[in-house]
Amino acid sequence: MYAELLTLVTMVVQVADKVPEDEDVKAGWTAFALFGLLILAVVFLGFSLVKRLRNADRAEKEGLYDPSDRKPPAEPE
Repeated sequence: MYAELLTLVTMVVQVADKVPEDEDVKAGWTAFALFGLLILAVVFLGFSLVKRLRNADRAEKEGLYDPSDRKPPAEPE
């Protein structure tokens, strides 16, 4: 039974693992545009993070956060 299953898996892998021809693979503008959008998203998130961290620091300096309210880390059981 295992031999037949192994043969079947081997045949499926051989059928699914075809290497495309060089003419079939090409770089496109769509992928380049998506890459650019991903870069812009990371830059936007970075600026947003810095802004939020500055606001949190400013609020802490103004005394809006009470350091005594901080809970100690939970101890592992």
